[in-house]
Amino acid sequence: MRTSTRGSRRLMALAATAALTTGLLAGCAEDSDDGSSNEGGGSGGGKITLTVGTFGTFGYKQAGLYDEYMKANPDITIKENVTTKTDVYWPKVLTRLQAGAGTDDIQAIEVGNITEAVQTQGDKFVDLGKEVDKSQWLDWKNTQATTKDGKLIGLGTDIGPMAVCYRKDLFQKAGLETDRTKLAERWKGDWGKYVDLGKEYMKNAPSGTKFVDSASSVYSAVLNGASERYYDKDGNVVWDKSAGVKKAWDAAMEVATSDMSAKLKQFEKPWDQGYANATFATVACPAWMIGYILEQSGDAGKGKWDVAAAPTAGNWGGSFIGVPTASKHQKEAIALAKWLTAPEQQAKVFAKQASFPSAPSAYSSLKPAAATTEYFSNAPITEIFSASAETIPTQYFGVKDQPIDTALKDIGIVQVEQKGKSPEEGWDAATEEIKDVLGQ
Repeated sequence: MRTSTRGSRRLMALAATAALTTGLLAGCAEDSDDGSSNEGGGSGGGKITLTVGTFGTFGYKQAGLYDEYMKANPDITIKENVTTKTDVYWPKVLTRLQAGAGTDDIQAIEVGNITEAVQTQGDKFVDLGKEVDKSQWLDWKNTQATTKDGKLIGLGTDIGPMAVCYRKDLFQKAGLETDRTKLAERWKGDWGKYVDLGKEYMKNAPSGTKFVDSASSVYSAVLNGASERYYDKDGNVVWDKSAGVKKAWDAAMEVATSDMSAKLKQFEKPWDQGYANATFATVACPAWMIGYILEQSGDAGKGKWDVAAAPTAGNWGGSFIGVPTASKHQKEAIALAKWLTAPEQQAKVFAKQASFPSAPSAYSSLKPAAATTEYFSNAPITEIFSASAETIPTQYFGVKDQPIDTALKDIGIVQVEQKGKSPEEGWDAATEEIKDVLGQ
């Protein structure tokens, strides 16, 4: 999710880490970015309050799942504590896990953090493999959340098959093709062709607009379609030799050194405003981004957004939810986690915001809400994301995957895109940070 967010799914600066210890044992209602707790609904009169800690928009509240569960279980009240940015959320969760106190009853885990959770925090989570039929989820999704001794610490929520979301009204004003099928064919097989279209867009760009939100967005899109990332299959760090990283970096540098980027950091307020004000024409669009665009673009974007197949298949984001052993309501939290991630509920979240399920049995019944389809110009969202999901390459993650990714994007790419440094200087700055992260 947001990556995301989600995902989060999903991926910003490292600076917030130092302040995390303050208020460690404070109530979980303080987890939200604005210091408030976002309740799932209901009267609040339940005998047990379960807290769900997430980052970004998971869709449970938006799809009415919390209300549905509380109606069926009147002794339960659900409160969702949302932290927008993963790089703020996850260090805070780690600190509380290690302290054995202050966690939510259910904690979301972004795919970029799942290896660290499995390898260093496995004993801090309940073994959910004893509670569920694991065949409900994609095998590779379960594998990502399983410790060496077979403990399943997280249940899969969504995955992030890729597409490209674009403003067809801005494309039309720039004199470009607007048909999703023809666009997909034009850039098929090569993100470089997508970047080339950006150069063409900028020749006649509507006033105040750019082709893409950021160079980092392009970096993530290219990297998440590569089989080789920061670690190899044996767990060795290979980021500086990775063919996938090189290809992604080169594409990002072409964007960062041009005029086609709005230079916005994802999941920060200016980026949200960019959606609302239509200041960029395209965004690399994993399935969970559909809900984010709906939320941020609002009514003004209805019918102006469209979705096309991405140049290459890839997976960006996706998440899990786990139950910390520190939860005071483990039994009830396990029951809620199982219900939220069941195929039926995953299908409901997809219907609301197109977060693509990790439960294959849900695929045949997937149907986005009519309002979502209409918002995105009647694009065949299910077919586009399903086709991508079927050809996603196997990827390997490591314990420091997330901070390596953050260093390359929020230090390396930012140095070039926002501070005018050369690609070589940006790479060197990221390298120094990564050496610190890896203790080299």
